[in-house]
Amino acid sequence: MALENKVLSSILVKPAGPDCNLACEYCFYLKKADLFAQSRSHRMSDPVLREMVSQVMKQGGKQISFGWQGGEPTLMGLGFFKRAVEYQARFGSAGQVVGNGLQTNGVLIDGEWASFLRQAGFLVGLSLDGPAEIHNRYRRFPSGKPSWDRVVRARDLLLSAGVEVNALVVVNDYSVRFPSDIYNDHKRHGLSYMQFIPCVELDPRTPGRAAPFSVSAEAFGRFLCEVFDLWRADFVDGRPGTSVRWFDSLFYTYVGRPAPECTLLQECGIYVVVEHNGDVYACDFFVDPEWRLGNIKDSRIVDMLNSKRQGEFGAIKRNRPPECAECPWLRHCWGGCPKDRAGDPRDRGSNHFCLSYKMFFEHADAEFRRMAQEWKNRQRSGNGSQPVRDEDPCPCGSGRCYADCCKG
Repeated sequence: MALENKVLSSILVKPAGPDCNLACEYCFYLKKADLFAQSRSHRMSDPVLREMVSQVMKQGGKQISFGWQGGEPTLMGLGFFKRAVEYQARFGSAGQVVGNGLQTNGVLIDGEWASFLRQAGFLVGLSLDGPAEIHNRYRRFPSGKPSWDRVVRARDLLLSAGVEVNALVVVNDYSVRFPSDIYNDHKRHGLSYMQFIPCVELDPRTPGRAAPFSVSAEAFGRFLCEVFDLWRADFVDGRPGTSVRWFDSLFYTYVGRPAPECTLLQECGIYVVVEHNGDVYACDFFVDPEWRLGNIKDSRIVDMLNSKRQGEFGAIKRNRPPECAECPWLRHCWGGCPKDRAGDPRDRGSNHFCLSYKMFFEHADAEFRRMAQEWKNRQRSGNGSQPVRDEDPCPCGSGRCYADCCKG
Protein backbone atom coordinates (compact mmCIF):
# COMPACT_ATOMS: atom_id res chain seq x y z
CA MET A 1 0.00 0.00 0.00
CA ALA A 2 1.25 3.50 -0.83
CA LEU A 3 2.57 5.77 1.86
CA GLU A 4 0.07 8.54 2.50
CA ASN A 5 2.42 11.50 2.42
CA LYS A 6 0.23 13.72 0.23
CA VAL A 7 -2.98 14.96 1.79
CA LEU A 8 -6.02 14.52 -0.41
CA SER A 9 -7.18 18.12 -0.52
CA SER A 10 -8.48 18.56 -4.08
CA ILE A 11 -9.81 16.43 -6.88
CA LEU A 12 -10.83 17.12 -10.46
CA VAL A 13 -13.89 15.30 -11.76
CA LYS A 14 -15.03 14.75 -15.36
CA PRO A 15 -18.62 13.53 -14.77
CA ALA A 16 -19.59 13.70 -18.47
CA GLY A 17 -16.15 12.69 -19.69
CA PRO A 18 -15.21 14.43 -22.95
CA ASP A 19 -18.82 15.03 -24.02
CA CYS A 20 -19.73 18.63 -24.81
CA ASN A 21 -22.52 20.62 -26.44
CA LEU A 22 -20.00 22.90 -28.13
CA ALA A 23 -17.32 22.00 -30.67
CA CYS A 24 -14.58 24.51 -29.90
CA GLU A 25 -11.87 24.12 -32.51
CA TYR A 26 -9.03 24.36 -30.01
CA CYS A 27 -10.45 21.94 -27.42
CA PHE A 28 -7.90 19.27 -26.42
CA TYR A 29 -10.37 17.10 -24.50
CA LEU A 30 -12.95 16.21 -27.14
CA LYS A 31 -10.57 13.67 -28.68
CA LYS A 32 -10.45 11.80 -25.35
CA ALA A 33 -13.71 10.17 -26.46
CA ASP A 34 -11.48 7.64 -28.23
CA LEU A 35 -10.51 6.25 -24.82
CA PHE A 36 -14.13 5.38 -24.12
CA ALA A 37 -15.21 4.27 -27.59
CA GLN A 38 -17.40 1.49 -26.21
CA SER A 39 -20.07 4.11 -25.53
CA ARG A 40 -21.11 7.22 -27.43
CA SER A 41 -22.48 8.92 -24.32
CA HIS A 42 -20.39 9.21 -21.17
CA ARG A 43 -22.15 9.87 -17.88
CA MET A 44 -21.08 9.19 -14.32
CA SER A 45 -23.49 6.76 -12.66
CA ASP A 46 -24.90 7.37 -9.21
CA PRO A 47 -22.94 4.45 -7.67
CA VAL A 48 -19.68 5.90 -9.04
CA LEU A 49 -20.59 9.38 -7.80
CA ARG A 50 -21.46 8.09 -4.35
CA GLU A 51 -18.30 5.99 -4.08
CA MET A 52 -16.10 8.84 -5.27
CA VAL A 53 -17.56 11.42 -2.88
CA SER A 54 -17.49 8.94 -0.01
CA GLN A 55 -13.82 8.22 -0.58
CA VAL A 56 -12.82 11.84 -0.91
CA MET A 57 -14.67 12.95 2.20
CA LYS A 58 -13.38 10.06 4.31
CA GLN A 59 -9.81 10.06 3.01
CA GLY A 60 -9.42 13.81 2.61
CA GLY A 61 -8.16 16.43 5.02
CA LYS A 62 -9.95 19.20 6.84
CA GLN A 63 -10.45 21.13 3.61
CA ILE A 64 -11.60 19.47 0.40
CA SER A 65 -12.08 20.98 -3.03
CA PHE A 66 -14.03 19.35 -5.87
CA GLY A 67 -13.43 20.72 -9.37
CA TRP A 68 -16.16 19.67 -11.81
CA GLN A 69 -14.98 19.95 -15.41
CA GLY A 70 -15.38 18.35 -18.78
CA GLY A 71 -16.20 18.22 -21.58
CA GLU A 72 -19.22 20.02 -20.25
CA PRO A 73 -20.25 18.95 -16.73
CA THR A 74 -23.72 20.55 -16.82
CA LEU A 75 -24.73 17.82 -19.30
CA MET A 76 -25.19 15.71 -16.14
CA GLY A 77 -28.23 17.76 -15.18
CA LEU A 78 -28.92 19.73 -12.02
CA GLY A 79 -30.08 16.66 -10.08
CA PHE A 80 -26.61 15.12 -10.34
CA PHE A 81 -24.99 18.07 -8.59
CA LYS A 82 -27.69 18.21 -5.95
CA ARG A 83 -26.90 14.58 -5.13
CA ALA A 84 -23.17 15.36 -5.10
CA VAL A 85 -23.72 18.06 -2.48
CA GLU A 86 -25.96 15.71 -0.47
CA TYR A 87 -23.27 13.02 -0.51
CA GLN A 88 -20.65 15.53 0.58
CA ALA A 89 -22.77 16.37 3.62
CA ARG A 90 -23.56 12.71 4.31
CA PHE A 91 -20.01 11.41 4.19
CA GLY A 92 -18.20 14.44 5.58
CA SER A 93 -17.02 14.78 9.15
CA ALA A 94 -17.56 17.54 11.70
CA GLY A 95 -15.52 20.63 10.89
CA GLN A 96 -14.67 19.51 7.37
CA VAL A 97 -14.89 22.34 4.83
CA VAL A 98 -15.93 21.54 1.27
CA GLY A 99 -15.52 23.74 -1.77
CA ASN A 100 -17.00 23.15 -5.21
CA GLY A 101 -15.87 24.67 -8.49
CA LEU A 102 -17.76 24.23 -11.76
CA GLN A 103 -16.07 24.97 -15.08
CA THR A 104 -18.77 25.45 -17.70
CA ASN A 105 -19.39 26.89 -21.14
CA GLY A 106 -22.66 28.29 -19.75
CA VAL A 107 -24.92 27.02 -22.53
CA LEU A 108 -27.30 25.17 -20.18
CA ILE A 109 -27.25 27.66 -17.32
CA ASP A 110 -30.68 29.04 -16.47
CA GLY A 111 -32.29 30.62 -13.43
CA GLU A 112 -32.67 27.32 -11.59
CA TRP A 113 -29.02 26.47 -12.12
CA ALA A 114 -27.93 29.93 -10.97
CA SER A 115 -30.04 29.70 -7.82
CA PHE A 116 -28.61 26.30 -6.90
CA LEU A 117 -25.03 27.34 -7.56
CA ARG A 118 -25.47 30.39 -5.33
CA GLN A 119 -27.13 28.45 -2.51
CA ALA A 120 -24.57 25.64 -2.65
CA GLY A 121 -21.66 28.10 -2.72
CA PHE A 122 -20.15 26.95 -6.01
CA LEU A 123 -17.39 28.98 -7.61
CA VAL A 124 -18.13 29.02 -11.34
CA GLY A 125 -15.50 29.28 -14.03
CA LEU A 126 -17.20 30.54 -17.18
CA SER A 127 -15.45 29.87 -20.49
CA LEU A 128 -15.77 33.24 -22.19
CA ASP A 129 -12.98 34.41 -24.47
CA GLY A 130 -14.10 38.05 -24.60
CA PRO A 131 -16.35 40.18 -26.83
CA ALA A 132 -18.46 38.42 -29.46
CA GLU A 133 -16.05 38.58 -32.40
CA ILE A 134 -13.18 37.20 -30.30
CA HIS A 135 -15.20 34.55 -28.48
CA ASN A 136 -16.98 33.26 -31.59
CA ARG A 137 -13.77 32.79 -33.52
CA TYR A 138 -13.39 29.25 -32.18
CA ARG A 139 -16.16 28.68 -29.64
CA ARG A 140 -19.08 27.43 -31.70
CA PHE A 141 -21.80 24.80 -31.63
CA PRO A 142 -21.35 21.62 -33.70
CA SER A 143 -23.65 23.22 -36.29
CA GLY A 144 -21.19 26.10 -36.65
CA LYS A 145 -23.50 28.55 -34.89
CA PRO A 146 -21.68 31.02 -32.62
CA SER A 147 -22.11 30.60 -28.86
CA TRP A 148 -21.42 34.07 -27.45
CA ASP A 149 -25.07 35.08 -26.95
CA ARG A 150 -25.78 31.99 -24.86
CA VAL A 151 -22.64 32.39 -22.77
CA VAL A 152 -23.17 36.05 -21.89
CA ARG A 153 -26.76 35.21 -20.96
CA ALA A 154 -25.33 32.71 -18.48
CA ARG A 155 -22.85 35.32 -17.24
CA ASP A 156 -25.59 37.79 -16.48
CA LEU A 157 -27.81 35.18 -14.82
CA LEU A 158 -25.01 33.97 -12.58
CA LEU A 159 -23.87 37.44 -11.55
CA SER A 160 -27.45 38.58 -10.89
CA ALA A 161 -27.94 35.55 -8.64
CA GLY A 162 -24.83 36.44 -6.64
CA VAL A 163 -22.70 33.53 -7.86
CA GLU A 164 -18.92 34.00 -7.74
CA VAL A 165 -17.80 33.83 -11.37
CA ASN A 166 -14.31 33.56 -12.81
CA ALA A 167 -13.85 34.21 -16.54
CA LEU A 168 -11.65 31.60 -18.19
CA VAL A 169 -10.10 32.88 -21.42
CA VAL A 170 -8.26 30.64 -23.85
CA VAL A 171 -5.55 32.76 -25.42
CA ASN A 172 -5.20 31.62 -29.03
CA ASP A 173 -3.67 32.98 -32.21
CA TYR A 174 -6.57 35.42 -32.62
CA SER A 175 -7.54 36.47 -29.10
CA VAL A 176 -3.90 37.21 -28.24
CA ARG A 177 -4.20 40.37 -30.33
CA PHE A 178 -6.80 41.92 -28.03
CA PRO A 179 -5.63 41.90 -24.40
CA SER A 180 -7.18 45.24 -23.47
CA ASP A 181 -10.47 44.50 -25.24
CA ILE A 182 -10.83 41.21 -23.38
CA TYR A 183 -9.74 42.51 -19.98
CA ASN A 184 -11.87 45.65 -20.11
CA ASP A 185 -14.92 43.85 -21.46
CA HIS A 186 -14.85 41.35 -18.61
CA LYS A 187 -14.32 44.08 -16.03
CA ARG A 188 -17.08 46.24 -17.50
CA HIS A 189 -19.57 43.39 -17.22
CA GLY A 190 -18.74 42.43 -13.66
CA LEU A 191 -16.19 39.66 -14.20
CA SER A 192 -13.43 40.87 -11.93
CA TYR A 193 -11.81 37.42 -11.61
CA MET A 194 -10.00 36.29 -14.75
CA GLN A 195 -7.87 33.38 -15.85
CA PHE A 196 -5.88 33.34 -19.09
CA ILE A 197 -4.83 29.96 -20.51
CA PRO A 198 -2.43 29.99 -23.47
CA CYS A 199 -3.20 27.47 -26.18
CA VAL A 200 -0.68 25.25 -27.94
CA GLU A 201 -1.65 21.88 -29.41
CA LEU A 202 -0.19 19.55 -32.01
CA ASP A 203 -1.55 19.89 -35.51
CA PRO A 204 -2.98 16.49 -36.46
CA ARG A 205 -3.00 17.49 -40.14
CA THR A 206 0.59 18.72 -40.31
CA PRO A 207 2.99 16.57 -38.27
CA GLY A 208 5.88 18.42 -36.73
CA ARG A 209 3.98 21.67 -36.18
CA ALA A 210 1.62 23.27 -33.73
CA ALA A 211 -2.02 23.68 -34.74
CA PRO A 212 -2.83 26.99 -36.46
CA PHE A 213 -4.92 28.21 -33.52
CA SER A 214 -1.92 27.93 -31.17
CA VAL A 215 -0.48 31.17 -29.83
CA SER A 216 3.16 32.04 -30.38
CA ALA A 217 5.45 32.60 -27.42
CA GLU A 218 6.30 36.17 -28.38
CA ALA A 219 2.66 37.13 -28.89
CA PHE A 220 1.65 35.63 -25.55
CA GLY A 221 4.52 37.44 -23.85
CA ARG A 222 3.23 40.77 -25.16
CA PHE A 223 -0.28 39.78 -24.07
CA LEU A 224 0.85 39.07 -20.50
CA CYS A 225 2.74 42.34 -20.26
CA GLU A 226 -0.24 44.39 -21.41
CA VAL A 227 -2.67 42.58 -19.09
CA PHE A 228 -0.25 43.13 -16.22
CA ASP A 229 -0.21 46.87 -16.89
CA LEU A 230 -4.02 46.93 -16.99
CA TRP A 231 -4.20 44.91 -13.76
CA ARG A 232 -1.67 47.15 -12.03
CA ALA A 233 -3.53 50.30 -13.13
CA ASP A 234 -6.63 49.00 -11.35
CA PHE A 235 -5.00 48.99 -7.91
CA VAL A 236 -6.81 51.05 -5.28
CA ASP A 237 -5.03 51.91 -2.02
CA GLY A 238 -2.38 49.32 -2.82
CA ARG A 239 -4.91 46.55 -3.50
CA PRO A 240 -5.83 44.95 -6.85
CA GLY A 241 -9.22 45.96 -8.20
CA THR A 242 -9.33 42.78 -10.30
CA SER A 243 -7.92 39.30 -9.85
CA VAL A 244 -5.84 37.62 -12.55
CA ARG A 245 -5.21 34.09 -11.35
CA TRP A 246 -1.69 33.70 -12.72
CA PHE A 247 -0.57 37.02 -11.24
CA ASP A 248 -2.14 36.15 -7.87
CA SER A 249 -0.39 32.77 -7.86
CA LEU A 250 2.90 34.24 -8.99
CA PHE A 251 2.84 36.64 -6.06
CA TYR A 252 3.22 33.68 -3.70
CA THR A 253 6.60 32.89 -5.24
CA TYR A 254 7.76 36.44 -4.53
CA VAL A 255 6.98 36.13 -0.81
CA GLY A 256 8.60 32.72 -0.48
CA ARG A 257 5.44 30.59 -0.45
CA PRO A 258 4.44 27.65 -2.69
CA ALA A 259 2.11 28.88 -5.42
CA PRO A 260 -1.50 27.62 -5.34
CA GLU A 261 -1.41 27.04 -9.11
CA CYS A 262 0.18 23.70 -9.97
CA THR A 263 1.97 25.04 -13.07
CA LEU A 264 4.18 27.16 -10.78
CA LEU A 265 5.22 24.34 -8.44
CA GLN A 266 8.49 22.39 -8.63
CA GLU A 267 6.64 19.11 -9.17
CA CYS A 268 3.29 18.01 -10.56
CA GLY A 269 1.01 15.32 -9.19
CA ILE A 270 -0.67 17.17 -6.33
CA TYR A 271 -4.17 16.07 -7.40
CA VAL A 272 -5.79 13.36 -9.50
CA VAL A 273 -8.56 13.30 -12.10
CA VAL A 274 -11.60 11.04 -11.89
CA GLU A 275 -13.29 10.25 -15.19
CA HIS A 276 -16.99 9.44 -15.58
CA ASN A 277 -16.44 5.67 -15.23
CA GLY A 278 -14.30 5.94 -12.11
CA ASP A 279 -10.93 5.70 -13.87
CA VAL A 280 -8.30 7.84 -12.19
CA TYR A 281 -5.58 9.71 -14.08
CA ALA A 282 -2.53 11.72 -13.10
CA CYS A 283 -3.67 15.05 -14.60
CA ASP A 284 -6.41 16.32 -16.90
CA PHE A 285 -3.80 17.20 -19.53
CA PHE A 286 -2.52 13.62 -19.37
CA VAL A 287 -5.68 11.53 -19.53
CA ASP A 288 -3.91 8.79 -21.46
CA PRO A 289 -3.55 5.05 -20.87
CA GLU A 290 0.06 5.64 -19.82
CA TRP A 291 -1.07 7.73 -16.86
CA ARG A 292 -4.11 5.79 -15.74
CA LEU A 293 -3.62 5.11 -12.03
CA GLY A 294 -6.55 2.75 -11.48
CA ASN A 295 -10.27 2.88 -10.78
CA ILE A 296 -12.09 3.92 -7.63
CA LYS A 297 -13.97 0.60 -7.63
CA ASP A 298 -10.69 -1.21 -7.03
CA SER A 299 -8.38 1.26 -5.28
CA ARG A 300 -8.48 4.10 -2.79
CA ILE A 301 -8.10 7.58 -4.28
CA VAL A 302 -5.59 8.65 -1.63
CA ASP A 303 -3.44 5.62 -2.42
CA MET A 304 -3.48 6.44 -6.12
CA LEU A 305 -2.53 10.02 -5.30
CA ASN A 306 0.44 8.69 -3.33
CA SER A 307 1.28 5.84 -5.68
CA LYS A 308 4.70 5.27 -7.21
CA ARG A 309 3.26 5.95 -10.65
CA GLN A 310 1.87 9.34 -9.61
CA GLY A 311 5.25 10.12 -8.09
CA GLU A 312 6.88 9.30 -11.41
CA PHE A 313 4.44 11.64 -13.13
CA GLY A 314 5.17 14.43 -10.69
CA ALA A 315 8.93 14.07 -11.19
CA ILE A 316 8.64 14.67 -14.96
CA LYS A 317 8.57 18.39 -14.33
CA ARG A 318 12.01 18.27 -12.70
CA ASN A 319 13.47 16.96 -15.95
CA ARG A 320 13.76 20.47 -17.30
CA PRO A 321 15.63 21.62 -20.41
CA PRO A 322 19.28 22.60 -19.76
CA GLU A 323 18.60 26.30 -20.26
CA CYS A 324 16.39 26.35 -17.14
CA ALA A 325 19.38 25.70 -14.85
CA GLU A 326 20.85 29.16 -15.42
CA CYS A 327 17.58 31.05 -15.79
CA PRO A 328 17.11 33.83 -13.20
CA TRP A 329 13.34 33.29 -13.25
CA LEU A 330 13.37 29.55 -12.50
CA ARG A 331 12.20 29.89 -8.89
CA HIS A 332 9.09 31.67 -10.11
CA CYS A 333 7.93 29.38 -12.94
CA TRP A 334 9.84 26.08 -12.39
CA GLY A 335 9.67 25.44 -16.11
CA GLY A 336 5.91 25.92 -16.48
CA CYS A 337 3.42 23.18 -17.29
CA PRO A 338 4.96 20.00 -18.79
CA LYS A 339 2.17 19.78 -21.36
CA ASP A 340 3.55 22.91 -22.99
CA ARG A 341 6.79 21.10 -23.82
CA ALA A 342 4.97 18.89 -26.32
CA GLY A 343 2.58 21.24 -28.11
CA ASP A 344 5.00 22.26 -30.85
CA PRO A 345 7.75 19.81 -31.89
CA ARG A 346 9.83 22.74 -33.10
CA ASP A 347 10.41 23.65 -29.43
CA ARG A 348 12.47 20.45 -29.07
CA GLY A 349 11.25 19.70 -25.57
CA SER A 350 11.49 23.22 -24.20
CA ASN A 351 8.41 24.94 -22.83
CA HIS A 352 6.64 26.62 -25.72
CA PHE A 353 6.03 29.68 -23.54
CA CYS A 354 9.53 30.04 -22.13
CA LEU A 355 10.10 33.25 -24.09
CA SER A 356 6.68 34.52 -22.95
CA TYR A 357 7.65 34.16 -19.33
CA LYS A 358 11.06 35.76 -19.82
CA MET A 359 9.42 38.74 -21.49
CA PHE A 360 6.91 39.00 -18.68
CA PHE A 361 9.39 38.75 -15.81
CA GLU A 362 11.66 41.32 -17.37
CA HIS A 363 8.64 43.60 -17.59
CA ALA A 364 7.01 42.93 -14.21
CA ASP A 365 9.71 41.68 -11.83
CA ALA A 366 10.55 45.02 -10.23
CA GLU A 367 6.89 45.72 -9.50
CA PHE A 368 6.31 42.26 -8.06
CA ARG A 369 9.35 42.64 -5.81
CA ARG A 370 8.07 46.01 -4.60
CA MET A 371 4.61 44.58 -3.86
CA ALA A 372 6.16 41.62 -2.08
CA GLN A 373 8.23 43.90 0.15
CA GLU A 374 5.15 45.92 1.03
CA TRP A 375 3.31 42.73 1.97
CA LYS A 376 6.20 41.53 4.15
CA ASN A 377 6.35 44.90 5.88
CA ARG A 378 2.64 44.69 6.69
CA GLN A 379 3.08 41.23 8.16
CA ARG A 380 5.97 42.36 10.35
CA SER A 381 4.20 45.48 11.54
CA GLY A 382 0.88 43.77 12.19
CA ASN A 383 -0.80 46.90 10.92
CA GLY A 384 -4.49 46.34 11.53
CA SER A 385 -5.44 49.06 9.06
CA GLN A 386 -4.20 46.84 6.21
CA PRO A 387 -5.72 43.39 6.84
CA VAL A 388 -4.63 40.36 4.90
CA ARG A 389 -6.89 39.78 1.89
CA ASP A 390 -8.59 36.46 1.26
CA GLU A 391 -6.30 35.76 -1.71
CA ASP A 392 -3.08 36.71 0.12
CA PRO A 393 -0.67 34.00 1.27
CA CYS A 394 -1.69 33.12 4.82
CA PRO A 395 0.62 34.72 7.39
CA CYS A 396 0.93 31.38 9.20
CA GLY A 397 3.21 30.18 6.40
CA SER A 398 1.08 27.22 5.29
CA GLY A 399 1.34 28.15 1.62
CA ARG A 400 -2.46 28.29 1.30
CA CYS A 401 -4.38 31.48 0.69
CA TYR A 402 -5.76 33.20 3.79
CA ALA A 403 -9.41 32.41 2.90
CA ASP A 404 -8.66 28.67 2.80
CA CYS A 405 -6.51 28.62 5.92
CA CYS A 406 -6.54 30.61 9.15
CA LYS A 407 -9.50 32.81 8.23
CA GLY A 408 -11.74 29.75 8.62
